[in-house]
Amino acid sequence: MKYPKSPLILVFLAVMLAGTLQVSATAPGNTIALDDPQDPTKLENPITVNYIKRNLRKSSPKLALTPAWERNLKRKIKDDPMVANYYEAVKANAEKVLEEPELTRNMVGRRLLGTSRDMLHRMNVLAISYRIDKDQRMLDKINKELLAVANFSDWNPSHFLDVAEMATAVALAIDWVGKDLPKATVDLVKTALIEKGITPSWEGNRGWIDGTNNWNQVCNGGMIAASIMIADRDPELAAKTISRSLDGMPHALEEYGPDGVYPEGSTYWGYGTAFSVLTSAMLESAFGTDFGLAEYPAFKASADFRKLSIAPSGWYYNYADCGDRHGTAGDIILAWFGTKTGNPLYIEKEKFLQDPNDMGKLHRIAGAGLVWLAQFEGSAEDGLPTAWKGDGSNPIVIFRDDSDAPDSYYFGGKGGKATISHGNMDAGSFIWELNGVRWVIDPGNQSYNELEQTGFDLWGRCQDCERWTLLTKNNYGHSTLTVNDALHINEGFASLENFSEGAKPEALFDLTPVFGDKLAKAHRRFSRPDNWSLLIEDQLEANENTKMITWQLMTQADVEIVDGGAILTQDGKSVRLENLSHPDLRVSVISLDPAPLALDRQIEGLKRLEIRLPAWILENGKGTIEVKLSAL
Repeated sequence: MKYPKSPLILVFLAVMLAGTLQVSATAPGNTIALDDPQDPTKLENPITVNYIKRNLRKSSPKLALTPAWERNLKRKIKDDPMVANYYEAVKANAEKVLEEPELTRNMVGRRLLGTSRDMLHRMNVLAISYRIDKDQRMLDKINKELLAVANFSDWNPSHFLDVAEMATAVALAIDWVGKDLPKATVDLVKTALIEKGITPSWEGNRGWIDGTNNWNQVCNGGMIAASIMIADRDPELAAKTISRSLDGMPHALEEYGPDGVYPEGSTYWGYGTAFSVLTSAMLESAFGTDFGLAEYPAFKASADFRKLSIAPSGWYYNYADCGDRHGTAGDIILAWFGTKTGNPLYIEKEKFLQDPNDMGKLHRIAGAGLVWLAQFEGSAEDGLPTAWKGDGSNPIVIFRDDSDAPDSYYFGGKGGKATISHGNMDAGSFIWELNGVRWVIDPGNQSYNELEQTGFDLWGRCQDCERWTLLTKNNYGHSTLTVNDALHINEGFASLENFSEGAKPEALFDLTPVFGDKLAKAHRRFSRPDNWSLLIEDQLEANENTKMITWQLMTQADVEIVDGGAILTQDGKSVRLENLSHPDLRVSVISLDPAPLALDRQIEGLKRLEIRLPAWILENGKGTIEVKLSAL
C-alpha cells in the first residue's frame, strides 16, 4: 500500500522556523512564597544548631544505616535467601568496580552527572560489601575514589544534580567506612562536601529548593546527606541547610497527590522517589525520625502507581519523558515501600532471587536498598485494582486484568498539559496492550545529550519552542486529537472529569483547553466494554475557527485498510479498528519510519493512523467520533 502524505508533516517545518525561548525544563521549578495559600503540607522542622547537638547520632554509621540495622542485615544475609542473594549481586557489582580505573572529571555536554552517578553506585556496593566482609581491597578502592573526586576542580554546580549525587556518594562512603579510612582522606572529603557541595547550594540558581520536580528531591536529599556528615565541623551550616531542605521538599512531595501519580512518569518516579526514600532512611537513622516524609499524603500510594505503570509486556506506560522498559533486576526503590507497608506486592522476590550475575549493574543506591530490603517483614498482600485513576497535575487512568500474564489486557490514558516538568503535548493520548502486543504506542523519550549537542533547545516550553518539533514531544506523535493540523496549546490543561470502576470502567477527560480557540468542546471518553476491546468516544463542538479534526493512533503494527476501518497485524495476531461513527471515512496511514526529522527518535515500523473530519461534517457543529479497537 502506498501511504498518503499528511498536511501535519508540513507543520513540522513551520515550527522549525519559529523562535525559541530559553526556559530549561531540567531547571528547577519556581519557588512558592511562604504565605501562598497553596503552600503544601509542611514537614516537621525543629532543626537548629542546638537540635542537631542534642539529637544527631554521634557516631557512624548514621546514614541509612545504624548498628541495629546492620546487625539485622547480617542476620538476614545468613537466614533469608532473598537478602543473601541480593547481597551476592551487590558483591558481584563491587568486584567489577575493583577492575575499573578511578573516576575522572568527565563532562558529557553540560553534565558531570554520569560520573556522579557512577560514584554513587561505586560507594554503595563497595562500602556495604566492606562493612559485611571487611575485604581490604574494597576499602583501598573507596579511598582512591574518594581522593580522586575530592580533588576535582568542582562537582559542576551549574547542573546541580551532579553536585547532589556526588555529595550523597561521598557522604555515604565516609559514614559507612570512614573510621577505617586515613584521617587525611576523611578530612579532605569533608572539606569537599562543604566547598564543592553545600556552599554552592547557597549560590547561583537555587530554584530546585522549592521546585516541584525531581531536582527538588535529589538536590535536597544530597544536601541533607552532606550536612549530616559535616555537622561536627560546621553545625551552623549543617543546621541551616537541613532546615532549608525540610521546608523545601514538600513542594515536590505534594506532586504525588492526591492519588500517588508521579507527573513525570515512571522512570522519573524511580529517580525522584529513590532520593526521597533514601532521604527518609538517612533522616531516620541520623535523628530517629524522618520528620513526616514517609507519611506525606499520597507518597506511599505512589507504590501502586509504580506497579500499575508496568504493563504485562514489561514496558512502562511511558508517557512524559519516560523510558521504555522496567528493569530486570529487582526494584529496590519499590522494596522500600514493601518494608514500610509490609505488602509483599512491592517486593519483586523472583527478580531478587535470580542468578546474581544476571542482575547486571544494580541501582546506584543498592547498598542502602539492601539495608531496607533486609528489614522487610511481610503481612497480608493487598492487590491492585483493575481500574484505577490518578488525578493531579498530570492525571492518568489505567484499565487492566487482575493478572500479570504477558497476554493480559492493559490500557493507559491521560490528560494533563505539556508544560509540566518533562511533559509533552500528549493530553488525550493512550496506549493499549492485548494478547502480548502493544497495539497503540507512545513514542517515549530520547537522549537529551544527543539533542543538546546539536544546539537544539530541548527545554524551552513556549508555544513555538523547538521542543515541540520532535515527534516524541508534540501531539503529532501521540494517539490523540489534532485540530487544524496545529500544535496543542502548551498551557492547556486536560482534566479528568469522571471515572467509574466496575466490570466496564470508563474515564472522561476534558480536552477543550488543549485546543484554545480552535474548538468549542472536546471531551474524550475511554471505556472497556469487554475483555478484548477498547472504545474511544470524542464528543465535539466546533466553532467558527474549526476547519479540520484529526483522530490519531500510533502503532508499529502492519495495517490493512478495510471498509469501516482497518486491520492491525503484529506478531501473528490481529485487531480491528472500527470507525463506528463515520464508517464512510477512510483511515489514512502515515509512515513515520523514518521519522520526519533527523533529530527525531527513529522507531521501526512506526505509523500514524488518521481519521480526518472536516468541520462541516459535524451536524450543527456538534458530533461524536466513536472508534472501537477489538481483538480478532
